[in-house]
Amino acid sequence: MSTTATTPRTAVAPLTTRDAEALVSAATAAAEAAGIAVSVTVLDAGGHLLAFRRDDRAVLISGETSTRKAYTALQLDAPTADLVDAVQPGGPFHTLPTALDRPLLFIAGGLPVHRDGRLVGAVGVGGGAPGQDHGFAEAALAVVA
Repeated sequence: MSTTATTPRTAVAPLTTRDAEALVSAATAAAEAAGIAVSVTVLDAGGHLLAFRRDDRAVLISGETSTRKAYTALQLDAPTADLVDAVQPGGPFHTLPTALDRPLLFIAGGLPVHRDGRLVGAVGVGGGAPGQDHGFAEAALAVVA
């Protein structure tokens, strides 16, 4: 018998609605401090929407953009800022199919959320420049770390 079959797994607390609301609040506050309107999406580990904030002062597609960034970060368990080169023509993810039947968006601003080393969700921010959105998402992660 393998040791993994007999070793109990440590339970990891899932991302809660309260966590998700804190992520949205922190990302929004960071963006507003910079004078930028953003939309923010938070997903749990299964890709279910936990929290969403759309800002109509942001670019029209910011809500969809934040959602796609969150799905991308969740599916690939990686910051979307790290994936930009991988999806260029000829890159390893250029034709990557999606299990969630959603197009992926590989522009900085999506980050996976980990707890005790396990993936528990993702946050996506849309509305600013890619580097700005990434910074706002990082500021959000600080509240659940």
